[in-house]
Amino acid sequence: MYKFGLKVWSTNERYINDARKFYEQGLYSYIELYAVPGSFDRYVSLWASLGIPFVIHAPHFAHGLNLSKKECEQSNQKILSESLRWADSLSASFVVVHPGVGGDIEQTAQQFKKFFDKRMLIENKPYHIVPELGNGQTAVGYLPAQIAAVMEFSGVGFCLDAGHAICAANALGYDPYEFVNQFNALKPAMYHLTDGDQKGIYDVHWHFGLGTFDISKIFSIYRPNSLLTIETEKKYQDSLADFEQDVAFLKTIEKRLSAGGMQMAG
Repeated sequence: MYKFGLKVWSTNERYINDARKFYEQGLYSYIELYAVPGSFDRYVSLWASLGIPFVIHAPHFAHGLNLSKKECEQSNQKILSESLRWADSLSASFVVVHPGVGGDIEQTAQQFKKFFDKRMLIENKPYHIVPELGNGQTAVGYLPAQIAAVMEFSGVGFCLDAGHAICAANALGYDPYEFVNQFNALKPAMYHLTDGDQKGIYDVHWHFGLGTFDISKIFSIYRPNSLLTIETEKKYQDSLADFEQDVAFLKTIEKRLSAGGMQMAG
């Protein structure tokens, strides 16, 4: 059985009550907290009060973190420093970090090594960035070989996002699930998952059942009993009811695969 994780932002204080309730009910096992820059002082005690295990997600390029560009190095250090403060204060097991946009993977590797922390995990990315954010830019870290090279050079671990891998595979002309399998060979420390367009090139965060991803096939690739953060969108500002539905969807698939004796990845 997977250890499901709830993904929220550090500023999402309206989700606190549902987060506490659903954890007490055993709906999920940890929170993956996106550390919005500048939010630490105001919100850290709020999240710490839950007494729940945490993973931290460092800000992405839209919030100023871009490890693929040398000119961003100073601001990257400041942003990562705050993310690590979150990790220290919440005793987080991992800190997930995006490799960057519009730069080069060699610079990403250099900065991961310079700012190294044993909790850091690089996350694979789609090739294309959604137009409203990327302005035509492409990401780095969209190939298994790129992720492997950064891991070997810097010593960081890996977080596999199947949706990102499927989008990259579609953009580059590869078989999407074989692409996911190649990433999985890098032995990720944890996983991300949403639904999406199986033929799409842009990352979306649809609720399970609304897209065309073959979740059963992804489960056959992902290692069971791993941390798996559910990154589906949130429809409500003060309720996590849609998250509850997403967990139920995945648990139904888990149960069906277990009952059918399907060989899960080991």
